[in-house]
Amino acid sequence: MSERKRAVEAVGAELGSAGLRARILARDLDSHAEVALAPEGAMPLASLVKVPIALAVLNRIKAGDLAADEQVRVDPVATGSASPTGAARFRHPARIAIEDLLTLAVCFSDNTAADALLDLVPASDVQRDLDALGLQGIDVRHRLDALVSTPLESLDRSEAHLAYDLAQARPVHGDGHRIWQLDVSRANSGTARGLMGLLAELWRPERVDPRIAARLRDLMSGNVVRHRIAPDLTSDSAQWSSKTGTLLHLRHEIGVVDHADGQSVAVVVLSESSNPASVQPAAEAALGAAARALHDLLR
Repeated sequence: MSERKRAVEAVGAELGSAGLRARILARDLDSHAEVALAPEGAMPLASLVKVPIALAVLNRIKAGDLAADEQVRVDPVATGSASPTGAARFRHPARIAIEDLLTLAVCFSDNTAADALLDLVPASDVQRDLDALGLQGIDVRHRLDALVSTPLESLDRSEAHLAYDLAQARPVHGDGHRIWQLDVSRANSGTARGLMGLLAELWRPERVDPRIAARLRDLMSGNVVRHRIAPDLTSDSAQWSSKTGTLLHLRHEIGVVDHADGQSVAVVVLSESSNPASVQPAAEAALGAAARALHDLLR
C-alpha cells in the first residue's frame, strides 16, 4: 500500500471515530494532481448552491439583462428565512442592490438574499447556465427557504435530536429520503467532482468570463463563516476562499487555498454526522484536520 493511500485511509478512520462520513476531494489546479476520500456519489448541497446562483446572476449582469445597482425590495416577513445574519435579520422591508444581495448570499450565506436573487434568475435558469458551461454533477432545483422547512423547525429545542435521528435514517436502496430536502433526487444536490469542476472553472476560467470568475473569487474570499476548514487552511502565506453549507446533519465546505508561491489547491468537503446535535465543534475540527491532511499531500 502506498504512503498516500495509507494517509487517506487514516483520515477516513479519524473522521469515522468523530462520527462523520465524508467525501473529500483535493486538486492542484495547475498540475491537476488529485487526492480523494470516497469522492463518488451526490449529496444535498445546502448553502453551497449559492455559488452557482451567484454565477448565473453575474452572467445576466454582464449580458445587460440585470443591473448591478438595481434596487430589489426584500421583505423579511415574506421570505421567512432563519439565516443568522444578513437580510433575514431585518425587521422592516428594505431595498438592496442586486450586487449587494450577492454579497449577502455568498459572504454571509443569507438565505433571504439568495431567494431574492432566485426571484430574478429562477433555479431552472441557474441549471441551464451550468449545463451550458458543461459543469456536470450539480443539480439546482429549489429555493433556499426550503432549508428552514424541515422537521427540525417544528420541534421544541428539547426534541431537536429527533430531527437529527430522522436525518440519519438513509434508505437501503435508491436515493429517496423521508426528509425531502435530503433526497438527492429532489433537492439541490451535487457530487464532489461536480463541485470541483465549478471551483476549477472559477479559479482557472476557460468557459466562464474571467471578470465574472474574478468577482466570484472575491466574494468567496469574503466568507465570514470561518469555523470549519478555514482555521486549518489559512495562514499569513495562504488565503482560503470558500463557501460553507450546513443542513441538519450535513456539514460541507468548498474552496481554494491560494499559496504565496503561486500554487492553488481546491478542496471539496461534503460530510454527514451521526451525532444528534446542531452544535458539534469536535466534528468541525475533525473536518478541518481532514481537509488539511489531504491538502498537504499535494504540497
